[in-house]
Amino acid sequence: MNLVHRTTAASAAVALPLVLLTACGGSGDDPGDAGGGQVELTLAHSYTEDQPQHTCGAQVIKEEAEAADVGITVEVYPNSQLGGDADRIASVQSGDVDIDIQGASALAAVYEPAGVVDATYVFDDDAHLVRFFTDGSADQLAQDFKDASGGVSILGAWSAGARQFTANEPIREPEDLDGLRMRFPGSAQYLLNAQALGAQATEVAYEELYLALQQGVVDGQENPLTNIDASNLVEVQDYVSMSDHGQNSNLIVAAPTFDSELDDDQRAALEEAVAAAVEQMPGCVEEAEREILEKWEQEGSVEIVDDVDQEAFAQQTDEWFRANLEGDSLAVYEAIRGSAQ
Repeated sequence: MNLVHRTTAASAAVALPLVLLTACGGSGDDPGDAGGGQVELTLAHSYTEDQPQHTCGAQVIKEEAEAADVGITVEVYPNSQLGGDADRIASVQSGDVDIDIQGASALAAVYEPAGVVDATYVFDDDAHLVRFFTDGSADQLAQDFKDASGGVSILGAWSAGARQFTANEPIREPEDLDGLRMRFPGSAQYLLNAQALGAQATEVAYEELYLALQQGVVDGQENPLTNIDASNLVEVQDYVSMSDHGQNSNLIVAAPTFDSELDDDQRAALEEAVAAAVEQMPGCVEEAEREILEKWEQEGSVEIVDDVDQEAFAQQTDEWFRANLEGDSLAVYEAIRGSAQ
């Protein structure tokens, strides 16, 4: 059942400043005459209600869009209430979900080169990721993704924190991964990341990760601090090694039907809402991570390894990706690295 309730429809492009977007189809009428009226939008994601993706992401988009008083209401569905990542991107494509917050690797199921956004060390930091999606560098990726997905638009992107290693021994340099069975997500890009890092990748569902670590099915894993904390992984791991080896990307995407639903004021309100969330996310993530590290230190629950040789890891993975990526995937990788400062 379509969860979106709309009162008007006409041809318009959702053109947000975070990326260059173009309309798919349409009647050729002036976009300023399109849309309008009361529009209820669904916004879905897979995160818990106390994670930054919800509190500083989805909720900010909702609050800012509704506060503009231009006829937009947003219903937020966290915790994969509308399905897992694969199900939701299909729902976005069909128009049953209006807005979704997805990791780039999940979007790679629709357009494989999008997964490169989750490559290890491809971004220097979270600010680099945001800059890539705001300064025009991501325009080609956004258009290619829209074409491949049947009209799904990338509205913006943020990092929900850098990814770190955990294990029962410290990981300071690439050689420390030798012999360790490290859990990586099962997406194609993360399995490539494991190869680039020189890790022995073992696929385990996120929901089963705690038990797999507890039982020794895997020796370690990698995730942002907020995920490590949310799943209580420090109860079954001795070390958190601060490798900062990848940005935990979130891309905000909108359904193809979006192009015909909003008037100029509504588009402006939504672009400002997304921009506000992108602006707030770094501070929100930083605060959450600081609180997590302070809690772990006070509890003495895990040892923090902060002398990881990130440069050695970054050099190794850069050489690997340049040698092994091809075609559009290599082009995306080079575009991201080319946007570094």
